[in-house]
Amino acid sequence: MITTIKKTDIRKLSLDDLKVWFTENGEKPFRAKQVYEWLWKHAALSFDQMNNISLPLREKLAAHFAINPVKVAKQQRSNDGTVKSAFQLFDGNIVEGVLIPHDERQTACVSSQVGCSLTCKFCATGYMDRKRNLDAAEIYDQVVLINQQSLANNGVPLSNIVFMGMGEPLLNYTNVMKAIERITSSADGLNMAARRITVSTAGIAKMIKKMADDNIKANLALSLHAANDTKRNEIMPINETNSLEALTEALKYYHQLTGRKVTYEYIVFENFNDTLADAEILYHFTKIIT
Repeated sequence: MITTIKKTDIRKLSLDDLKVWFTENGEKPFRAKQVYEWLWKHAALSFDQMNNISLPLREKLAAHFAINPVKVAKQQRSNDGTVKSAFQLFDGNIVEGVLIPHDERQTACVSSQVGCSLTCKFCATGYMDRKRNLDAAEIYDQVVLINQQSLANNGVPLSNIVFMGMGEPLLNYTNVMKAIERITSSADGLNMAARRITVSTAGIAKMIKKMADDNIKANLALSLHAANDTKRNEIMPINETNSLEALTEALKYYHQLTGRKVTYEYIVFENFNDTLADAEILYHFTKIIT
């Protein structure tokens, strides 16, 4: 019987990890930096593209590691220039991303999980089982691919990124923040400003506080949609364990530590959250931080 050894995606290694591997395998550590730049800054799809790396070293890397890039399985373009893409991951799972052109902005909407566990009543992803988290490279690849679409279709690079695709970003906190770190890196990433990135959450109170503790520079948006617990429980079950009181405390903590504003997202549902009373309590909720 032939045993197949599954190779590690090299992008799961940090630069320090890669330097250690190079040293242990008789290679000069500075080469790790070159490879790292190819992986992230140039978004190399294979080791063969690394043309300033010797062929023997490329072959050694290919023997030990894999590069598992995200691929565009299907895309659909609307008349307004919006491009919706189905991205295929290395294991065959599909996530969605969207290029949204608007005036002076080119925005990428990216996914953070395959499926979602929150079952929000207004979200199609909520009816899918959460299969797994995306790793940082899979999130990063979505941005790279949507940036390529923006350049090809509109002649300009992305200006903004929103984590509003499939999944709850704060339930994949480590990988989302690693992806943001790589996206914003000027040395070996995409060199995008953190203020151009928005993380949208259904409201995981303790993770909002963690964003503050970790001094995450990206923007925060709260998917609110109802400003009283009874209605929010009905459409967003996460509210049962992360009540508006808990979110209020978390948002105040976040604002106190970071000084940054929060964006509130609110879909108006006819005969549900569209009364003057709803508007009034929404107004007061948005004033908890000023």
